[in-house]
Amino acid sequence: MLERFPLPEDVKPLQQFLSVRKRGISTLPESSERRASVIGGSMSGLFAAILLSRAGWRADIYERSDAELTGRGAGIVTHAEMRAVLQAAGCDPTRDLGIDVAGRKTLDRAGRVIGQYACPQTLTSWDRVFRMLREKFPADRYHLGKELRRIEPSAEGVVAHFADGSRAEGALMVGADGFRSTVRAQILPDIKPIYARYVAWRGLVPESALSPTAHADLFDALVFCLPPGEQCLSYPVAGPDNDLRPGHRRCNFVWYRPAPEPTVLKAMLTDAAGHVHALGIPPPLVRPEIIAELRAAARALLPPQLEEVIRLTARPFLQPIYDVETTRMAVGRVALVGDAAFLARPHVAAGVTKAAADAMALATALQSREAVDLALAQFEAARMGINRQVMQRGRDLGTYLQPHPASTDERRKAERHRTPQAVMSEIAVLDFLRA
Repeated sequence: MLERFPLPEDVKPLQQFLSVRKRGISTLPESSERRASVIGGSMSGLFAAILLSRAGWRADIYERSDAELTGRGAGIVTHAEMRAVLQAAGCDPTRDLGIDVAGRKTLDRAGRVIGQYACPQTLTSWDRVFRMLREKFPADRYHLGKELRRIEPSAEGVVAHFADGSRAEGALMVGADGFRSTVRAQILPDIKPIYARYVAWRGLVPESALSPTAHADLFDALVFCLPPGEQCLSYPVAGPDNDLRPGHRRCNFVWYRPAPEPTVLKAMLTDAAGHVHALGIPPPLVRPEIIAELRAAARALLPPQLEEVIRLTARPFLQPIYDVETTRMAVGRVALVGDAAFLARPHVAAGVTKAAADAMALATALQSREAVDLALAQFEAARMGINRQVMQRGRDLGTYLQPHPASTDERRKAERHRTPQAVMSEIAVLDFLRA
């Protein structure tokens, strides 16, 4: 049951959804009235397309990239809600999902443990979850090289027009194309990403490259360090091709650092040719002097174990932190899911879980109602409030990282999250949704 990502009382919960599938109701005949175009072939799109297909719809995915979205190594903290939706999508989340850790700890500048907190979790990678989902979706319905240019209403529902001149029509369109969403820009053009005034540096190091001391201290927990006004964490994830064998895994790090706009951020997003990359710069284009500054800061601010991880990372990548908060999740016959609707700050570690729950609510609403418009209204009612809660939680957890908190409330939250105990007990957990 999705207890902490609840659906409205009149929507069938997960176990009923699965029992309906077993009775064969999900294999309804395909027709033009039950076709869905899912824009975006990443995690959100796969969750949506698979669950819609299992609820009786003909769903096709249209991904702008002309190559498969594999090889991404970013870490993911799993939650019970995400595993439940993976099961609903036909995956087995109990088999080789990731690495289990018993809890968290915080290191001081010298590398000593100054706090511990029991919090059993499974830590996995983007690539592992993507592969699990990709294997469950038919290859002939996953269309690469389809860059959306515009959408328009039609007698059937909605038409997608792509850059190659092709088009797709159906009763429903799902915008699952991330925080830069082209779909959202078409239906809600006033919703823009808002910079949070800090960035995250990320990277991966092979387990085998770590010294024995760093390995012993980092590979049994989610590990934090809290330099003044900053936050660095690391945790183990699978190696290439989801290799979970000891010695073949990787250490994933995330380091949040203030970066005022436009001065510092603009410099970070400027490549060697002088071009500024709005919203994010590709890792190969980050200038060597920016990487050198990062490594120097690690030597000055981080414990030896985490400094080693950053020093050994071949190509750290930069992620400016943005908020995206939409005012609608359904407009006409278009639904928004995942980061296309709400981009929460990574401290909640709920991005994939949120996308999964969005897709679950959409498929359940569409299965429980014949009228698509009513189903979309039901879906929106189910998800708006919970997504706003996740957004606010991300802001609260990130207040500590923003230069110069603006209000008394922000200063209070910033002070709270300077403490190891608050960070260890509140980062990447969803207990706040139980209230």
